[in-house]
Amino acid sequence: MSKILVFGHQNPDTDAIGAAIAFAYLQDALREETVEAVALGNPSEETQYALDHFGLKAPRVIKNAKDDTENVMLVDHNEFQQSVSDITDVNILAVVDHHRIANFETANPLYYRAEPVGCTSTIVLKLYKEADVTIPKAIAGIMLSAIISDTLLFKSPTCTPEDVAAAKELAILAETDYEAYGLEMLKAGTNLSDKSANFLLDLDAKSFPMGDKNIRIGQVNTVDLDEVFNRQAELEAAMKEENNKKGYDLFVLIVTNILDSDSELLVVGDAKEKIETAFNTKLENNRALLKGVVSRKKQVVPQLTEAFA
Repeated sequence: MSKILVFGHQNPDTDAIGAAIAFAYLQDALREETVEAVALGNPSEETQYALDHFGLKAPRVIKNAKDDTENVMLVDHNEFQQSVSDITDVNILAVVDHHRIANFETANPLYYRAEPVGCTSTIVLKLYKEADVTIPKAIAGIMLSAIISDTLLFKSPTCTPEDVAAAKELAILAETDYEAYGLEMLKAGTNLSDKSANFLLDLDAKSFPMGDKNIRIGQVNTVDLDEVFNRQAELEAAMKEENNKKGYDLFVLIVTNILDSDSELLVVGDAKEKIETAFNTKLENNRALLKGVVSRKKQVVPQLTEAFA
């Protein structure tokens, strides 16, 4: 019997892993084929905290899909440069996502569910209801964790009333105080002092073609911006090395203070003036403070895409 792999994007965050686990469980209940959640990277400390809290095992990490299967399902992404290395060699059966649709095509028809909500797991909850499949406590917990993560406990501008309602519903199923648990989970992901510069840059980074440029945008959450920017020279050197090695024209690191809901950018590469245009700011020492900016998806990528158009 054939196997279907379900996975989120490279450098997976809590939603990429949580949505994969939840959607794979649902599909396994609905299909004759074996469905397995896998990951395109190891879980972050935040994600591992959530997995441990709800007694779930981290999905195994794969480097390519073709060795395991011909059929895959994508969650929390669709752009091929963010997916598994051999995505063009496998058959995509389904996509469940909440991002823009770009750099994506298939040879065969597929199931595609995309909604403008704050988290993929909010959509997955709807799919469980539509299929009338009961959500186990642990699965509800990791979906709750994903919503908390993606919406920064409902503070992100990407958060919708649907996300809030979904989180509250899942919290009941998971028997969890979402506010107390959510704050502890988010804090678990801000322990950065012992992490290398390369680890921080790759922790939650995605590549975006914009105009004729290849832009790398990473994001780290913290409760202390100075803890990160005290290492600015080290980070800039690592960003420059990444640009040279992987052909990025511009590397943008978003450092987000989850307590104040502000971010500061660190920028290395060409076309820095596009950053100033996109955010109506001036870079000083390669940095710019963006008040009220916490979402890469809604407050950074669209603005840069327009600036590079």
